[in-house]
Order: sequence, then C-alpha cells, then structure tokens
Amino acid sequence: MLWLGTYERDYPRNRVLIDGLAQIGVAVAECHAPLWEGREHKADGALAPGRIAALALAAGRAWASVLRRQAALPRPAALVAGYPSQPDAPIVLAVARARRVPLVVDAMIALSDAMADRGRAGRAAAALALLDRLAFRHADLVVADTEANARWLTERFSLPPERVAAVPVGADPVVFAPAPEPEGPPRMLFVGKLAPLHGIDVVLAAARRPGAPALRIIGDGQLGPWLAAELRRAPPPGVEHVPWVPFRELGDEVRVAGICLGVFGASERVGRVVPNKVWQAMAAGRAIVTADGPAPREVLRDGVDALLVPAADPAALADAVERLAADPALRARLGASARARYLELGAPAAVARTFATALARRTRRG
Repeated sequence: MLWLGTYERDYPRNRVLIDGLAQIGVAVAECHAPLWEGREHKADGALAPGRIAALALAAGRAWASVLRRQAALPRPAALVAGYPSQPDAPIVLAVARARRVPLVVDAMIALSDAMADRGRAGRAAAALALLDRLAFRHADLVVADTEANARWLTERFSLPPERVAAVPVGADPVVFAPAPEPEGPPRMLFVGKLAPLHGIDVVLAAARRPGAPALRIIGDGQLGPWLAAELRRAPPPGVEHVPWVPFRELGDEVRVAGICLGVFGASERVGRVVPNKVWQAMAAGRAIVTADGPAPREVLRDGVDALLVPAADPAALADAVERLAADPALRARLGASARARYLELGAPAAVARTFATALARRTRRG
C-alpha cells in the first residue's frame, strides 16, 4: 500500500496503522511532504483569516514534490489518503484513477462535523462540507474511527454502507507501555486540545468537589483562555495545568496517573468517539472514566474495563473518580481489563488486521 500526500505523518492514527500493517506482513510505502506538522491548533488555524492563502501556497509546494516522487514508485495495491485525509483526497483520487488502484480515505471524522462541534466552522461550513463530500463520495473505502461514526458518515453523506468501515484508533505500545501504579494517593489525568468535545468544564466542576483526587491537566486550545480564567478564579485543590508535553513523554504522564479521564462534553458527537487518550490509557493499563455512549460501548464495558458516566454530568464524574480513588483493587482490575481490550482491539497489529480485512472485503466486491 502507498500512503500519499500531506497527511500528518507522526499523528498517532497514521503511525499505529502503518506500523501495524508492517507487523502483519503488508508492505507499506510513504510518499509524503510535511504540511500540518508543527502547526499549533492546526484545525482552527487553517480557517483563520489571512492563513488560508499561505496554507494553500504551502500545500501547492508540498504536492508538487509528492507528485514528482510518486511517479517513480511501483504501482501499489491501494492508495491511502492518511489523516487528515480530506484536503488530500481529491488529488490522491486523481492519482488512484490514473494508476487504476483503489483509493482509501482514512477520514476518521468529518471535518465539517468536528468544526461545527467546536463552533468554528463559520463561513467555511459549506466549504468543509463540500470537502467532506468530495473525499467520501469518490473513495473506494472510507475509514471511520468507530462503528457509531461510520453509521453517522453513511447517513450524513448518503454513502453505501459497504464503502464505509470502522477501524479503531489504537495506541503506540512503546510510548504507552504498562507499568505499576505509583504509591500514594491517585491523581487524575486529563489530556486534551481543550475543545468543547472534551468537556474540560465538566472535569473542572468535578475536581472542585471536596474529596475529589488531585487533577493534572495537559493541553491547550480553544478553551485555553477560559481555563486560565477559571483556574485564577477558583482552582480545585492540587490542580496543575501544563499546556504541552512532547508526545514521547506523554506515556510517562499516563503511567504516573491513577485515573485517566476521557471526554465529557455535551454534544451528540461525544457518543461517537473513542479518543486517542482513552486508547492510550488502555494500552498503559490505567483505570479510565469517560462519557457513556454507543462508541465507548463498542470497546469498553462499564464496570469491567472502565467506568462510564453520563456526558456533561459533573456529579456523576465526581462520584466515579472518588470511587476509584478509594478502591485500589478496583483501579487495578479496571486497568488490567482495559489493557486486555487494548491488546485485542487497539494494538497496531489488531488495528491493521481490521483495516486490511475491510479493504479486502471492499475490493472483492469491486
């Protein structure tokens, strides 16, 4: 298979899938030019006034390099537009048709859906929806991150169900290797881009309740100014906020946490995702609390692999983390079960087998 374009090469989704394919014996080549790497809050920034023209110029240069180099490569069995795939998909489609090979669009999500959820689409909403449609309608296989999201994409964009597949996000097994929980009172860990989906307001309200474990927040983004103001106004006891940690060090942060938090926002989209941070906590064997919904239940069983709580409910979250803080045996049991589910569904080879099976099924159908 050939990954082609300006996808974010080191984004966890791309690395887990490509590494996993190599592990199961699938030869993968990459013809890539950097575009998104090093762009802070890239999804929001790309839509900012004055940045679109600069981004388009950079994209033109990147694609000139990619197209020149791909012409010298052998014909692959399939071309893959990696995440974020929608900006690349029209050009990768043209290459796929010229080389007469299937096109896989690893979308995970719809850009129009993600930006609308953040309230950031604005005047670009129609353009983002068009970009989604162009990417999805002409792909031989569209890949989502969960079955719930695959169903949503199928319905929202009127796609044939056989052309949409769900492939879990998974996590890097080296960065998020398991380790025993440190001694002492457990600490909660929240990692996120501070978009509304993550529900940092819910987390902060739960952490303010007397008796809640100490909270460490890692991340910045859309709600960063709001969070800074709230931490000045009424910080929970023992709260820490670190705007950024290098990816290679994030595993250490997970391993020293006793309780890892998922997403808790109020939007319907919360029920359709199992985010990177949940898979990463699973890989490290940590106790997890996240919002209940169709997608989490594809992977996690409440009370077995994690504690699932109603979305946008600070009291329910506070109850769950206080329960975990008081019960080391429960934390250990949930963490061990989450680790086993990761090995079953989210390790690179498992993710790659799901991907390869979906592609083989689609290409057999023609």
